[in-house]
Amino acid sequence: MKKTINRLYNSDLFKDFFENEKLSGLVLIGCTLVSLSLANSAFSEQYLHTWHTKIGSQSMEYWINDGLMTIFFLLIGLELEREIYLGELSNIKEALLPIFAALGGMLVPAGLYLILNYGTNAQSGAGIPMATDIAFALGVLSLLGNRVPLSLKIFLTALAVIDDLGAILVIAIFYTKTIFWNNLLIALGILLVLFILNRMKVKSLTLYLIGGVFMWYFMLNSGIHATITGVLLAFVIPFGDGSKKSISYKLQHFLHSPVAFIILPLFALANTAILLGSDIGTTLSLDYSKGILLGLVIGKPLGIALFSFIAVSIGLCKLPNDLNWKTIISVGFLAGIGFTMSIFVTLLAFDDNHIINKAKFIILLSSLIAGCIGFMLLKQNLKESNQIDN
Repeated sequence: MKKTINRLYNSDLFKDFFENEKLSGLVLIGCTLVSLSLANSAFSEQYLHTWHTKIGSQSMEYWINDGLMTIFFLLIGLELEREIYLGELSNIKEALLPIFAALGGMLVPAGLYLILNYGTNAQSGAGIPMATDIAFALGVLSLLGNRVPLSLKIFLTALAVIDDLGAILVIAIFYTKTIFWNNLLIALGILLVLFILNRMKVKSLTLYLIGGVFMWYFMLNSGIHATITGVLLAFVIPFGDGSKKSISYKLQHFLHSPVAFIILPLFALANTAILLGSDIGTTLSLDYSKGILLGLVIGKPLGIALFSFIAVSIGLCKLPNDLNWKTIISVGFLAGIGFTMSIFVTLLAFDDNHIINKAKFIILLSSLIAGCIGFMLLKQNLKESNQIDN
């Protein structure tokens, strides 16, 4: 395990990924505060109108959510592919811990949400508390400095990447209302062509990106959310040996900064322009609000700890030597920072803007609570661990 951790951590791409994600988390916090402030200021009307400004036939907000976020999912796909070939997921025994943790972190929050909302018009929001925001979670973890064990950084990163893959599958399966089969088949046909090019060892990144643009267009018009294209494209771009010469490496390295410091901040600005009314108490009393809050703050750590414990207890995997169950529970709270992905699912789950805005507010509140609890618990646990070691 230690050998795998050191190999992964010492790779330039993981360092880039971790550093960019933690800094992006801090930038996202700033963008959220700015957006909330402007949305509730004297400039509210002008600010809100900005995101609805038409670019072509659609609003700026639409192009960010359906266009630029595809690039974010492309990066997630490339990171997942690297994890599978060279990282934490390359060894099935070692991969089972974050896989089980992520599975618990998705199923338990969704289950708690459904207990409160099953059979109501808010039932479709069950996917909201299932996701983890990688940037925010790693951003909070980075505040603890060098005391954080390498295995904990790897575990949280792998958990969050798997979590996001789960959210993507949920989007594809449960949030597709009408499928236009002609467009979908064309998109899949393009994917097949790109796969064949991959198997023929064609290494022109330009060809894959052009194919990806056309695949995105037909996927956009198929009824399935276009951002799925990003993940699909990632897995047909040649990985090779994963070295710095491979086009997968080059693309992933290139995308880190634009995604972390342009795309995600734009998403945060566009989607946290929330009007905070005086009816916060009423908002908190709504069943879907309770479901999101309970799912992210309680369901996430409970599901991650429970499923991890079951996997370890039956001998499928084991905890790294420098981690303990207190640490796993603490990380579970950090995974309760839903933010980007939870907001993204909210936009697909609901059609009513009134409900969407209230859900966004609860996501921000829940993520803040989960993040603070996770930070305080980890700070205490790492302090105790250092005292024992000394």
